[in-house]
Amino acid sequence: MGPLGDSIEENPGLYSRYARRYARLVTMPSSALTAAHPLKDVASSDSALRRFLHGLPGVDAVGLEGRAASLGTRSIKTTAKAYAIDLAISMVDLTTLEGADTPGKVRALGAKAVKPDPTDRTTPATAAVCVYPDMVAVAKEAVAGSGVKVASVATAFPAGRAALDVKLADVRDAVAAGADEIDMVIDRGAFLSGRYVKVYDEITAVKEACGTSARLKVIFETGELSTYDNIRRASWLGMLAGADFIKTSTGKVAVNATPANTLLMLEAVRDFRDQTGIQVGVKPAGGIRTSKDAIKFLVLVNETAGEDWLDNHWFRFGASSLLNDLLMQRQKLATGRYSGPDYVTVD
Repeated sequence: MGPLGDSIEENPGLYSRYARRYARLVTMPSSALTAAHPLKDVASSDSALRRFLHGLPGVDAVGLEGRAASLGTRSIKTTAKAYAIDLAISMVDLTTLEGADTPGKVRALGAKAVKPDPTDRTTPATAAVCVYPDMVAVAKEAVAGSGVKVASVATAFPAGRAALDVKLADVRDAVAAGADEIDMVIDRGAFLSGRYVKVYDEITAVKEACGTSARLKVIFETGELSTYDNIRRASWLGMLAGADFIKTSTGKVAVNATPANTLLMLEAVRDFRDQTGIQVGVKPAGGIRTSKDAIKFLVLVNETAGEDWLDNHWFRFGASSLLNDLLMQRQKLATGRYSGPDYVTVD
């Protein structure tokens, strides 16, 4: 049983065990469906793709929300809480996506990603810094030599309302500047009007533009997809087209990541690997602000997809304010008291 499961015990070898699992899993394929497997013909035509997506089991909304709520009440003991906070810190994509972003702000964010708590060297670095394409080079320099990735939103983020050649140019610019990861948005209008092949073709084109150096996160903007059935269909569509991650939201709309829509996407990546052997990551983004929230999501991961996803290669939090609360809670566990308001930087 994993550290976030029903039985919680102290495990000094935990990190080395996950490191070994990580080394094994990163060798798994994560590109579009090119090898022989049961789903290789799903996207051969518009009708075949539609038939597959609409043939997926319907979502029991009451059951889904009930399970998400139930897992959110799981009791996490002190040892597991300390582990979960460090794990959550290591999974944060520390994000700034504002029109007022400056090189100085991005450099400061990069420094914080590398050393979230300069007073405590045992604090793990975050997974990545996420910025607009024109700030990639600045972010890359700020985290150089640290292992922290640079992620860049692209494809006319957040609305995605641009011609395909413009979207691809956006991606190529970010990759050329050194982006390790690309977060793209799907054309929600095309998806909601049933033009699934258009969405599929855009994802595969962006995946190709990423080359071999950048992983692709596909953002669905779940708050605009209206139904859980649509979220399930979008999840499978993104994975069929070659997503390395599926991501809930841009963080720019009213409804972003929720336990229920993230649980649904975790079920999708679990089932997709069962059918294809391909592991895909999940990134909830927007609205996750507290350590308590983050730990609830980690329990969802453990209980739904399993321990293989409890690693920042396969699970991320898209967040800006979450890191500060994780650092405050981490210090509380270490010292028994909360820090003053000047303990963490305001991003």
